[in-house]
Amino acid sequence: MAEERPVKLSVRNLWKIYGTNPQKLVTGDFQSMTHDGKLSHVRDNGHFVAAGDVSFDVQEGHIFVIMGLSGSGKSTVLRCISRLVEPTCGEVALDGQDLLRASDRDMIDIRRHKMGMVFQNFGLLPHLDVIQNVAFPLKAQKISRRERRERAQQMIDLVGLSGKESSYPHQLSGGQQQRVGIARSLAVEPELWFLDEPFSALDPLIRSQMQDEFLRLQQQLNKTIVFVTHDFLEALKLADRICIMKDGEIQQIGTPAQIALHPANDYVRNFIGDVPLANVLLARDVMGPPRDDGQEHPQVAHDAILDTAIKMFDETTVAVDVVDANGQVIGALEPLKVIRSLYHDEAA
Repeated sequence: MAEERPVKLSVRNLWKIYGTNPQKLVTGDFQSMTHDGKLSHVRDNGHFVAAGDVSFDVQEGHIFVIMGLSGSGKSTVLRCISRLVEPTCGEVALDGQDLLRASDRDMIDIRRHKMGMVFQNFGLLPHLDVIQNVAFPLKAQKISRRERRERAQQMIDLVGLSGKESSYPHQLSGGQQQRVGIARSLAVEPELWFLDEPFSALDPLIRSQMQDEFLRLQQQLNKTIVFVTHDFLEALKLADRICIMKDGEIQQIGTPAQIALHPANDYVRNFIGDVPLANVLLARDVMGPPRDDGQEHPQVAHDAILDTAIKMFDETTVAVDVVDANGQVIGALEPLKVIRSLYHDEAA
């Protein structure tokens, strides 16, 4: 069973409405309306819903991926959480503090000290070299020059750019530039890390390498992350939990396995498409109870991808035991159940 961690970020009933007077629409009996009633109320009054009634929690140290097509509201939600865009109404709590009630001055301080942000356009300053770019946000914290450079160097080493400290952005590849952006966002030692389509401008091979690098960094740093993407395969690879959005509304929230095995509707099902589930699902996602047949079976780690376990089956194998980190058997994989899981069979 997945470890339950404290909630770091909680978003409740978040709305972002565009139009002539959105604040007027959310007063009075708005909160007592049904969800569909709220949407009709807003749209019937000629306003546009960029984010409608969005609610979710992000646990400490988890990667929460918000995904959807262009115009789905995913980036709007991320910007509303950080208040780079002002929400129309709702609640955004970071460690229990409602950010929507924080003053502008408090929000500046929170962004400087508690939030890190990485965007699709790397946003590097062309007249600064790598170490100066990484150290730049630390100036706003009034950190001494020596400490700024020391921390910047640590981040440069962390993202694998040692030796590039004196290079300028135009001298770097796209992947290297993105690493500088990641190092810069980490230099402030954020408690909450926002990444908005950070790898989408990169070539496919570099993008895959950056995803692997990102997971390596997360294993070391254990940050609480909100990651925005339109790529379902990227979401499956990176996420602890995925939130799929369409037209400003949440369609489904769940683990990669929950969404891959049990899509909530046709829209989510279309996202899954031809996803190679054997490379997405883990052994623990489809295991049944341990077999009590007195026989020895091949063993696979609970967090191994299903493809690894499938290769252990031959004509004589009736089951593969699934073991936890301590080597204890916690379940079993059986051929029929595995086959059903790969074909989205609800009876799996």
